[in-house]
Amino acid sequence: MKLRSLSDLKQILPDSEQGRLTGAGTARSHDGKGRRVRVSLDTKGRKGKSVTIVAGMQHNPATMEDIARILKQHCGAGGTVKDGNIEIQGDQRTRVSEKLRDMHYVVK
Repeated sequence: MKLRSLSDLKQILPDSEQGRLTGAGTARSHDGKGRRVRVSLDTKGRKGKSVTIVAGMQHNPATMEDIARILKQHCGAGGTVKDGNIEIQGDQRTRVSEKLRDMHYVVK
């Protein structure tokens, strides 16, 4: 079979791999189901540098890492999962809030 487009590739790959290869599995793969999360800005203990913090997510570590990866790609910034919160470098509150709303979270 000769592949001519990404849609041809989607037909032969299993569902779990499609989102990763095509970049399409962002909002569809994680459904917040109306869960409330808090997005805030923190500079304490960071030598004046700001970090956007997403708190209140109740997920397992693998899911938290996946959501952090999606947010980092959306913002074009680095970040990590620390102490049950997602930290994104810089003041990314608007972008993070937009993306979380797309993923069906309720952002405070």
